[in-house]
Amino acid sequence: MRKVKIAAVQMRCLANREENIEKAVKMTEKAAQNGANIVLLPELFERPYFCQERNYAYYGYAEEADKNAAIAALAPLSEKYKMVIPVSFYEKDGNVLYNSAAVLDCGKRLGVYRKTHIPDDHFYQEKFYFTPGDTGFKVFKTSCGAIGVGICWDQWFPETARCLALNGAEIILYPTAIGSEPILGVDSSAHWRRVMCGHAAANLVPVAAANRVGEERVTPTEGNGNQSSSLTFYGSSFISDGTGEIVVSADKEEERVIYAEFDLDALERERLDWGLFRDRRPSVYKDIVNK
Repeated sequence: MRKVKIAAVQMRCLANREENIEKAVKMTEKAAQNGANIVLLPELFERPYFCQERNYAYYGYAEEADKNAAIAALAPLSEKYKMVIPVSFYEKDGNVLYNSAAVLDCGKRLGVYRKTHIPDDHFYQEKFYFTPGDTGFKVFKTSCGAIGVGICWDQWFPETARCLALNGAEIILYPTAIGSEPILGVDSSAHWRRVMCGHAAANLVPVAAANRVGEERVTPTEGNGNQSSSLTFYGSSFISDGTGEIVVSADKEEERVIYAEFDLDALERERLDWGLFRDRRPSVYKDIVNK
């Protein structure tokens, strides 16, 4: 029996970076004190979601992993409580910038995953800031099991979850920043959840998503071409079991930490019993990569 307790942190991201990092540390410590082995924070939680606007000055936010303040602040907690913490951050690697997650395990950085799918939509203008990741779909062998990490837009693609599962992921984690769709005029929160729950069910692997909450407004400036806009991030963070059933969730406004516990050995037996991986036919799936 290998029991693992996952925590997903739902938080509001303020204008002040230091306050956001301090809040993330406090909520992570709270999760640790409640017995969490894995703590998932939202995407790019160090700052407001700067991708809502285009501003060349924001390229300066990117840092190398060993210089990032959030990673440095959370590593001691990872060591103290023997926890796994994926830390979402804006990564600089030479002249290339990525949307990345550094995976901490017992204080050590196991490596970095770089977001594969980069969106480009009104007020989710990530292609301006990020190069598509070059790491592939990485699974990290941690003290709490094999952890697969995708980042936000990655979660909409079944290929992400399938590749992580094929690479041995026992849990899939998605740090997220998603909210209102001012142009589309839809509330995508239920759709967003169903997509990820489908990935959990298809792969018989628990999935956790941690989102931010609150309204974030853009003030017109010369640097952003006088853009005026706002996004309301809808929270709804959740953890599903291996059948896709949501076992715990947060609402659309409250800052909180949610928890769920799983037996990884029992989940492994279920994957074998169902035969979903046994009965795959990769030789006939060529259309997936050819079209």
